[in-house]
Amino acid sequence: SSLARCLDVGGTDFLAKPYNQIILDAKIRALGRLRELQNTVRHQRDRLIAHQDHMIREQEVAKRVFDNIAHPGCINAPNVKAHLSPMSIFNGDMVLAARKPNGGMYVLIGDFTGHGLPAAIGAMPASEIFYGMTNKGFSLQEIIAEINKKLALILPVGVFCCCAMIELVMDRKMIQVWAGGLPELYLLRQKTSPKGGIDQHEIIEIKSRHLPLGVLSQQRFNSEVAIFEMDEGDRLYLWSDGILEASNAENTMFGSERLQNVFIEHGNSAQLFQQILESVKQFTGNQEQDDDHTLVEIQMVNQARFDSYFEETKVEQVSRTNSGPLDWQLDYRLNPQALREFNPLPLLTHILMEVPGLRGHSSKLYTILSELYSNGLEHGVLGLNSKLKTDSNGFQEYYRCRDQALAADFNGYLLIQLRHKPITNGGLLSIRFEDSGQGFDSSKACEKNTHNQYSGRGLPLLEQMCCRFEYFGNGNQVEVDYSWQYSG
Repeated sequence: SSLARCLDVGGTDFLAKPYNQIILDAKIRALGRLRELQNTVRHQRDRLIAHQDHMIREQEVAKRVFDNIAHPGCINAPNVKAHLSPMSIFNGDMVLAARKPNGGMYVLIGDFTGHGLPAAIGAMPASEIFYGMTNKGFSLQEIIAEINKKLALILPVGVFCCCAMIELVMDRKMIQVWAGGLPELYLLRQKTSPKGGIDQHEIIEIKSRHLPLGVLSQQRFNSEVAIFEMDEGDRLYLWSDGILEASNAENTMFGSERLQNVFIEHGNSAQLFQQILESVKQFTGNQEQDDDHTLVEIQMVNQARFDSYFEETKVEQVSRTNSGPLDWQLDYRLNPQALREFNPLPLLTHILMEVPGLRGHSSKLYTILSELYSNGLEHGVLGLNSKLKTDSNGFQEYYRCRDQALAADFNGYLLIQLRHKPITNGGLLSIRFEDSGQGFDSSKACEKNTHNQYSGRGLPLLEQMCCRFEYFGNGNQVEVDYSWQYSG
């Protein structure tokens, strides 16, 4: 009982009288070793705390740099909602969004294998390629292929990126989807009830058709996309597997069936995005997160509304003092091999952006160039008929015919001429396209089309954007003038 009381009040050892000198010396040495051990543990603990604080501060600084590199786009656009809940400061999930030069936008969601900093490293080159190529006007297929090429080169074996990339073509009410390795996407379409109003919805599952990025070589990679119609108000949902694999205290996963039930119950609600997050939170309770959670909602909106957001939030004006030529002319001829293998629009856009003050007009200029290039190549050189583009299936058939015609042997050329001259407070850009095709009746080229048509709307649009729009020859030569002024 005396020994128990001694230990209860905080004693370390017990020595009975009469004590033995040898035992007393041994106990003192043992207590000395114990004291030294406690001091060592206390010192190491303090060092570990200081080291951890230092690492956290370094990671927070690195995270700010990482975010500045990975998220300079339009992730805050009004038609995009994104939720990223990482397990740690760094995570293997990424969400990228960027406005296309010709209107519309790209959105990419990626989930790298692993967690923390090792998984996040691959997001930096992927985001750099995504934003850089988007700004230069590359297509979805070209961007996703280049990201795969880079990741396949730098990532070790066993590390890859499950990914989906979306292109919103707002003026045509359609989306293009490339999905590899991610869970199925949900396209939520609104349906009008017989009584009028929108109180019904339709869920369309879009499954991944490709392997994740970084797995296949450039030669074996498939960049084929799926095309879907998407009206204003329709919403597209994407998520990483962390949402489906979120577990509760019984180690049961949330799963796709519970997620689908959320869509069925709350599909008509504007708060569906929050309902999904709340359902996952309620299911898991207080369980610690065992994976990164990422959820994205993309809504189809009117092109004018989308563009107005960037006009209202534009804070940086273009300087008039940027270096670059003002008075110049460029002649650029593309022969069959170049037309088959090369897209000249990013190069031409890059050249135009070197003109001081012209960067603020990049969206309109890319629209003009892309429309003239598509008409010259597809209708002039290849002789395709745009009447195929009546719906999403027609678009797929049209571009299948385009790819087939480019792959076959053909003769022809496309000549592009750009001339820029400075004028008071701005400049005048003349763009001329000449193709080797048979031409057409240009007198009917710019007739008005109904709003719900998918083809034939490009030329009337160019006529509105340009101060001069004129055909020459037998209709295989077209020249436009674009007059611009400094925006700052």
